[in-house]
Amino acid sequence: MSSGTGITDADGRPVPITVTVDEHLPATATAGGPAPTAPDGDPTPAPRIGIRLTPPAGELVWSCTPEAARELAAELLRAAEEAENAPTGRPVEVEAGELRRGDVRDGDRAMTVESARIDGSTVHVTWKSGAGRSWTQVYAADTAITLKRRLPEGR
Repeated sequence: MSSGTGITDADGRPVPITVTVDEHLPATATAGGPAPTAPDGDPTPAPRIGIRLTPPAGELVWSCTPEAARELAAELLRAAEEAENAPTGRPVEVEAGELRRGDVRDGDRAMTVESARIDGSTVHVTWKSGAGRSWTQVYAADTAITLKRRLPEGR
């Protein structure tokens, strides 16, 4: 990862992150007991994932097992989805020609843009309901559509 990840310190300064794979660190005792070893009791340390954060205030170095790295990744993914799915303070209005996959329409029922295809001055929008049903509607390209949530560009 690079400093362009959008990760910042408490003062908003970019924090470069380096992730290393398969660094074998010596087994040390932890609060919960000794560091993991191979399942057959081999004292060789288990492979580790290294995480190095380098904020301006100093360097932080952590390591974890591959399983713990997967758990951390899953928690980060859940938090990202929760943040993206959180309702914004106010709806956003866009023209139908600007709709993109993942936009969520404002209203009583969840409707997410599956695809939007411009055909001259009309836009064919395929919506997907929260129940999984899909349908296509045609709009004039300049029709105002009120969105509850808009995903970042490039998603």
